[in-house]
Order: sequence, then structure tokens, then C-alpha cells
Amino acid sequence: MSMITPPTSASPKAIAFDAYATLFDVYCMEALAEEYFPCQGKALTLLWRAKQVEYTRIRTMSGQFKTFWEVTRDALIFAARALELPMNDSQRQHLMNQYACLRPFPENVATLEALKAMGFPLAILSNGTYSMLDIAVKYNDMNHLFAHILSADSVHKFKTAPEVYQLAVDAFQLPKEEILFVSANAWDACAATWFGFTTFWVNRTNQPADVLDVTPHGSGRELSDVLAWVGGLHS
Repeated sequence: MSMITPPTSASPKAIAFDAYATLFDVYCMEALAEEYFPCQGKALTLLWRAKQVEYTRIRTMSGQFKTFWEVTRDALIFAARALELPMNDSQRQHLMNQYACLRPFPENVATLEALKAMGFPLAILSNGTYSMLDIAVKYNDMNHLFAHILSADSVHKFKTAPEVYQLAVDAFQLPKEEILFVSANAWDACAATWFGFTTFWVNRTNQPADVLDVTPHGSGRELSDVLAWVGGLHS
């Protein structure tokens, strides 16, 4: 586990979390994909995720918004075609339905409960639609944990557009630097740092830091590492 000392003495007063790949495990889709397409489940899951993120960027840069649910469906269709998989409508719908009910990583609920007990108001700040987030939160009995559920839907742009990050500022009514933003997506953590948040990167797969002339203020291998890091700021 690696942690980076933040360059500011400001302590966060609220915490916002990315949803997909941070709170909810997008790669758990591999098991169902493998059931449908033996020996191709991992490839389909990885390409699906990569294309999903790529489509959010293309649409935001081009001013051609579609909801994250639609983007996710489009990315799945592309991934199946690219891998020449004979996906039928029923299989596609089943995969999409399971995506709506992703499970959290094992340590996440306990970590969120501990952070809330420490007095932090918590939020989800996500590209996901309100409906997607509501289903995922309720499916995993996490609705008691969050003061705010914030969706890119409300600004018709996706991360890394500053308007998406501004949603947390408006919701918490705090200066940017007093909001801790936590993401397992390095690009998201870096962009949020540029925006002005205090940031923590959950680097689950031990990836090297992106070469973007910016570094998240803290990092660790699991969401639970946020607890120790926040505790260090408050000590």
C-alpha cells in the first residue's frame, strides 16, 4: 500500500465517491459474460468498460449527450461485435440488468459506515443515471449512507467536465478543497485534483501513476485505506 502526503493542511469536511469501479465492481460482470461466451468473458468485460468510458468522453467533447445507461448499452454492443460474439437480445438485456445491480467491493460498506460514524457527510458523484444509482444503492442496502446522490445527468456532460465535479460543491456548500473525492479511476482522480478537490486514488490493481503533471493527494489499494489517510489528516 502506498500513500502520498497531501500538500495542504486542510482537512476534508465531506467526502464524495465515484460509483463505478470505486464503490461498485464493474468487473464482476465477467462471470455472466463467461457463462454466455466461454473463454471470452474477461475480454468482453474489459472492452465493454473501456468503450463505455471512451464514449462518455467523445459525447461530452462533441456535445452529443446520451444517458450513461444508453452509453453502457452501446459500449456492450460494440464490444460484442468487435470480439465477434453472437450476442442475442436476451443475453444483452440480461448483462445490462446485472450491470444495474453491481455488488460493492468487499470492504466498501464497512468503510462507508466508519466514515459516516466519524461525522463525514457522504455523497456519490457519478456518470451513472439517477435510476442506475438508485437501483445499485438500494439493491446493496446502502441508501442510509449517503446524504447526496449526484448524477452527471443533471448537467448533460460526463466526467471529466468541471460541471460534473461542481455538483458536489453545490450539494455540500463547501469550498472545493474541503471536499475529498475518492475514485478508483486514475483519470477521474487526476481531473478532480485539477478541479480543486482534495483527492484519493484507490489503486486496486497497483497501476503506475498517470503522466498528467498532476497527482492525487493520497492513494491506497482498497477503499478502507481512505480511513487511515483521513485519520492522518485529522491527527
